[in-house]
Amino acid sequence: MSEDMLNDEELLRYSRQILLKQIDIDGQMRLRQGRVLIVGMGGLGSPVALYLAAAGVGELHLADFDTVDLTNLQRQILHDTTSVGQAKVDSAMARLTALNPHVRLFAHRQALDADSLAAAVQAVDLVIDCCDNFTTREAVNRACVEAGLPLVSGAAIRLEGQLSVFDSRKADSPCYHCLYGHGSEAELTCSEAGVAGPLVGLVGSLQALEAMKLLAGFGEPMVGRLLLIDALGSRFRELRVRRDPDCAVCGDAQ
Repeated sequence: MSEDMLNDEELLRYSRQILLKQIDIDGQMRLRQGRVLIVGMGGLGSPVALYLAAAGVGELHLADFDTVDLTNLQRQILHDTTSVGQAKVDSAMARLTALNPHVRLFAHRQALDADSLAAAVQAVDLVIDCCDNFTTREAVNRACVEAGLPLVSGAAIRLEGQLSVFDSRKADSPCYHCLYGHGSEAELTCSEAGVAGPLVGLVGSLQALEAMKLLAGFGEPMVGRLLLIDALGSRFRELRVRRDPDCAVCGDAQ
């Protein structure tokens, strides 16, 4: 079977999404050719990795230096009780291989510094930020701007979530720094503030959907838009986000 054709098993496996006229065979092939870096194998990275593997994305590059803790299992659905103490990347690779052996998996088990992050970003077509700290988000954003790659960004804490897409291939697209600058108040983590598991799953699922749209070329990705999720009131609000021409990362002077 040629590499530019789907075999019978793949046609059956992905048949329900191939039925969608927005995806079809051509879109499925683009998914199979896609290469995605997922930064963080926790609450957001779990549904992102599971759905993209199930959808048939060709390569998933998994980055996380942490190990699975019992407190993770309330929301990090890639992992289970037997995974406690394992590297999150190793636990994720075992689960994703069992889900879809056709997907090629690449592991980044150490924290990514400037050089290794740049190399990891240059090896893919799309980056999904599923981390839980501002410093990493800023570094990932800068690497994506420098490489000219789209970035799908999500966050969730307590009962609030956010989602946006930053695509530096588009002249009018903002980047993460345009929106958040140098940060505001001291950051809280899930271990400090708490988070509802289904909310993290919701944001991660939306990140996976945005990634599929970008890879397969359908729909309207959330470029220049910020989705705010109020899980307590079950409300969604969308804000327009403009590119800052004076941005320290993607501005005209850079």
